[in-house]
Amino acid sequence: MTANTVERPVAAGGGRTTGFRAVVRRVRQDRWATAAAVLIAVFVVVALAAPLLALVSGHGPYAYDIDALNSFGAPRGALGGVGGDHWFGVEPLTGRDLFAIVTYGARTSLGIGLAATVFSIVVGVLVGVTTGFFGGWYDRVLSRVVDVMFGFPSLVFMIALTAIVPTAFPKPLLVVLVIGFFGWPAVARVIRAQTLSLRERDYVVASTALGAGRWHVIRTQLLPNLAATITVYATISIPSMIGAEAALSFLSVGVTPPTPSWGRSIGDAVGWVQTDPMYLVFPGAALFLITLAFNVLGDALRDALDPRGSTR
Repeated sequence: MTANTVERPVAAGGGRTTGFRAVVRRVRQDRWATAAAVLIAVFVVVALAAPLLALVSGHGPYAYDIDALNSFGAPRGALGGVGGDHWFGVEPLTGRDLFAIVTYGARTSLGIGLAATVFSIVVGVLVGVTTGFFGGWYDRVLSRVVDVMFGFPSLVFMIALTAIVPTAFPKPLLVVLVIGFFGWPAVARVIRAQTLSLRERDYVVASTALGAGRWHVIRTQLLPNLAATITVYATISIPSMIGAEAALSFLSVGVTPPTPSWGRSIGDAVGWVQTDPMYLVFPGAALFLITLAFNVLGDALRDALDPRGSTR
C-alpha cells in the first residue's frame, strides 16, 4: 500500500445501505411485498372512489331494495342475490347493495385504522423520545404509566368507553381516539429503547456539548434516525387498528348503523351464514386481504431496514 492510498471503510453486511432508495429497491425485489403494496393501493383507490363506484354499480350503500328479498328477508336467487344488478348480492333484511357496503366500508375501516395509527404513533413517539432522552423522574413516571396501561384489558375498556359516551359525540372520532389511546404505549416503549441507544452516539453527545438545545437535538439528530423504526412500526400497527375497529363494530359498539363497516357486516353475517354465505365472504375477504397486505409489507420493510439482515 502506497503512502497516498487511503483505506475506505466497508459497510457492514456486504455494502448494505439504509437510504430510502436502497430500501425501496430491496422491497421491490420481494414479489410478495410488491403485491402487498399494489393491493393496499387498490384498497385505497376503492375507498377514495367509493361514490364513483356506487354510481357505476347503480346502488348506494343506503338504498333499500326490498324487491331483492324473499318473504323471509333473505336475498332472492343463488349466492345471496349475486348478479348483474347486485355484483356482490344484497344485505339480508334490508336489501342494501353489498358491493356498495364493502366499498364504503373500506372508507370506514381504512380511515379509522389510519387515523388511529397516526394518533398512536404521534403520541407514542413524543412520549418515547422524550422519556428516553430526558430521563430522570419524567422517564420513571411515564414508564410506570406505560406499564400500567399494558396491564389494562384494552378491549373491555374500549367497549365501556364507546358505550358510555353520549351519542351526540361523533362515533368515528370516538373510535379513533379510543383505539389510538390504547395503541401508543407499545410505540412509546419501542421508541424509548431506540432513543436510549441513540443518545449515547458521538454526534448526539457532541451536539449537546456544543450547546444545542434538547428539542433541537431531538428534531435534528434523533427523529431522523428513528424514521425507519417509526415507518416500520406504523405499517405493522395499521392492521391491528383496522382489526380493533372491526372488533368493536362486530360487537355493535363501533360506528353506528347504517354506516357501512366491515366488522359490523361480519357480525351481522354470522346469523345468516347458512342461508347467505356471501354476506360473510365479501366483507370477510376484504378485511383479511387488507390485514395480510399490511403485515406482509411491514415485514418486508423491517427486513429491508434491518442492518443485520442477510443480503437478498
